[in-house]
Amino acid sequence: MDTFIAIDIGASSGRLMLSQWVNQQLSLTEIHRFKNSFRHLDGFDRWDIDYLIKEILIGLEKVKQAGFDTCCVGIDTWAVDYCLVDREGLRLGDPVAYRDKRTNGVIERFSQTYPLQTLYEKTGIQLQPFNTIFQLYVEEKDLLAKADKLLLIPDYLGYVFTGNMVTEKTNASTMQLLNANTQSWDSDLLAAIQVDESLFPPLVDAGTILGKLAYEQFPAYDLPDATFITVASHDTASAIIGTPGSGTDWGYISSGTWSLLGIETNVPKISAAAFDENYTNEWGAHNTIRFLKNIMGMWLIQEVARQQAYRYSFAELAELAKETPGFQQFIDVNDPRFLHPENMISELQDYCRETNQKVPETPGEIARCVYDNLALCYGSELQKLEALTGTTRTLQTLHIVGGGSNNTFLNQLTADIAQCTIEAGPGEATAIGNLVLQMMAVGLFTTLEEARAAIKRSFPCTIHQPSAFDQTIVLTYQSFLKGAQQHDKNPATL
Repeated sequence: MDTFIAIDIGASSGRLMLSQWVNQQLSLTEIHRFKNSFRHLDGFDRWDIDYLIKEILIGLEKVKQAGFDTCCVGIDTWAVDYCLVDREGLRLGDPVAYRDKRTNGVIERFSQTYPLQTLYEKTGIQLQPFNTIFQLYVEEKDLLAKADKLLLIPDYLGYVFTGNMVTEKTNASTMQLLNANTQSWDSDLLAAIQVDESLFPPLVDAGTILGKLAYEQFPAYDLPDATFITVASHDTASAIIGTPGSGTDWGYISSGTWSLLGIETNVPKISAAAFDENYTNEWGAHNTIRFLKNIMGMWLIQEVARQQAYRYSFAELAELAKETPGFQQFIDVNDPRFLHPENMISELQDYCRETNQKVPETPGEIARCVYDNLALCYGSELQKLEALTGTTRTLQTLHIVGGGSNNTFLNQLTADIAQCTIEAGPGEATAIGNLVLQMMAVGLFTTLEEARAAIKRSFPCTIHQPSAFDQTIVLTYQSFLKGAQQHDKNPATL
């Protein structure tokens, strides 16, 4: 098999990317792209799974039309959300989106019956109100009673196309239900949310062959002979596989709707300090751990653009920001108020009013406020990351991958604030990580190091060297943030 298809679906868009390994180079061709979003239905914000299935089928049909009769296929999506299916294998409604308000205040409620410190010690996973454990804690009990199996989104899509049910480990780790030491379901946590282990299909490693495409289920489509491989199905797990780092002195920001800032390691770092800073230990492919911090990310600017009816492109917003005086406001980009506001621009302005700061008004001022504070957050979190991991992991290079790697203004701002070299790219790191893990599964690469070397040869990065920067701005930002977050020191208030 020499043709590989990555089905890579994020919170705002999806794509099918085709790759082949030719002359020691990875090719990459976009076959099909489509939008994705949740909508309010039956009382909740929900993903339209049937729409995603249809778009995948359209994309696979385009693969066949392009002359590729056989291929391997891997699916990655966002984490934590799930589909419930009954004993006949039928889906019990569309899945609720992680930004839905049903989990507002859930951590505080959960903490009244189960210690949050113990939860972290068991799993090593950061406290986020949308984690699967908390979604299940507030799930409708009559719906759970009807459910025979729970499938995370990429595992459900794999089941639709092959008829086989699995739970892929890199994505399953984000559920906050797996024990970091035993690497299996934690019975105490399942008991705390009144869920039985039988609800989950068998755990499998990334790189497991899932099965053949069940053509008979889709007679209206002319599809290729496809073998599905269960890749690192959490999109961040795939993105880090697709990050061309080497050695041990590099970190990463997977920059998309969320910004995931961290390092790759082999041992989870579960400590009181990591708990206090809300760092997570997500499982990666080939026995790696992603020790990282979840940051609100490009969602902020995506929502700013949407509220302006997309009058400005993201590139135009970056140019407007570049022409605007910087560091006029400090904001906590991880404040829960920015998770799913009615109007992001109004929310940013209200935050500044409430903290007695200059209110950004023009598109350039609003964009500059977002970019300044994302870069300040990245720089501050890099300092925390080095403190949490020890002096042996002083980072020399920061790789920025994903869609945000194309934002040269934000990348240079980050290099200046963090005072480290940034290598930006590849922009399609998630799809590339998906593809190279398929290639590893069929024997084209034997190690992650070998695969990443091939990625570096195939997709050159843009280098950003740090220039002089007034570090008192960073100190002022950190001081402001410390004061603003005093009421949130207990994660139960999230």
